[in-house]
Order: sequence, then structure tokens, then C-alpha cells
Amino acid sequence: MDFKKHLVKAWESTLKYIAPLILMTLAMGIVSLFSLGILAPVLFAGYMHSLLLMLRENREPKIQDLFSQMSLFFPLLGFGIVVFIALLIGFLLLILPGIIIALGLAFSCLYMLPLMVDKKSGLFDAIKESFSMATTGNVLDHVVTLILFMGISGIGGSVFIGWLFTQPLATIFLLSAYEEKISAVPETQPATEG
Repeated sequence: MDFKKHLVKAWESTLKYIAPLILMTLAMGIVSLFSLGILAPVLFAGYMHSLLLMLRENREPKIQDLFSQMSLFFPLLGFGIVVFIALLIGFLLLILPGIIIALGLAFSCLYMLPLMVDKKSGLFDAIKESFSMATTGNVLDHVVTLILFMGISGIGGSVFIGWLFTQPLATIFLLSAYEEKISAVPETQPATEG
């Protein structure tokens, strides 16, 4: 995987649509905060869908796009509750099991939301396909993608103003890598048919 190409694409796309991206990221943060995080997963799904359309169709992201995936509210809420309980148990037992669970979920579910908004996959199908995408091909590429996505998000997350810029950058990078991953999938699928 050409990480430089994906980073450059993310950087150029972020700069091209900087104002709408900052406004959309700010709106996502404010609504997530006022909903006590309950709407955060479904808003992030809408955010990803909007950025995916931006990459594919050169379409300007809009704030109302955040609410475009509300049909995913209950599946993502249920998934969030299960993840929260698993992490809570992991961190209560000892710190290490919680860290292992968090890293395992991040590794396995990195492409879950893009698959749900792009292919309209159900929750379990998206998790299964995301895990398959993570473990087929070069696993090191997936690990580097995960580290870069979390690193870019984390750097900006330490300062609120920075998050407004780095969250779109990290998400566009992830979606660009996702596009490359799914373009390789059709080559292997016909062999399983028939």
C-alpha cells in the first residue's frame, strides 16, 4: 500500500474543502457532546459517508450529511454498549486485558463503518468483512493504516482546535486506504462463486 499517496490525497482533499470540513467536524463534536455521546457513532457514520462521497464524486461535504445514516442508530448503539461493557470488564480485571480488547477491536473493526455506509452491510456482516480485509493480503499494511489513523486523530485530539483539522485528515486517509482495499476484493470473490 502506498501510504504517501493516501496521505497526500487526504491532505489535498482536506485543504480543498477545509471550511466545510471544519464546520462539519465542529457540528459533529457539539451534537455528540450534547447527546452525551449517544449520537456520536451514528454521526461519525454520516461523517464518513459524506467524506466518501467527497472522495468519489468531488462533492462538497455538508453539515446535514451527519444525519444521513440515522438508520444505523440502533445497531451502532448496541455495538457501542457491548464494546463499553467488554472494555470495562477488561480494564477492571487488569489494565492489560482492557488494552488487548481495545487493540483487538480497533484492528478488527477499522473498516466496519465504511462498509456499513458504503455497502449498506449489516453490523455483523460489516465486522466479519472488516476482519477479513484486515487479515487478508499484507497485514502489516493494515497495522500501519491503523497506527496512522489513530496517530493523526490522537495528535489532534490533544487540542480541540487541532482536532477540527486532524479528524477530517485522518478520516479521509482511512477512507482512501479503504478504497484501495475494496478495489482489490473483487479479484478474489469470483473464485468463491459457483
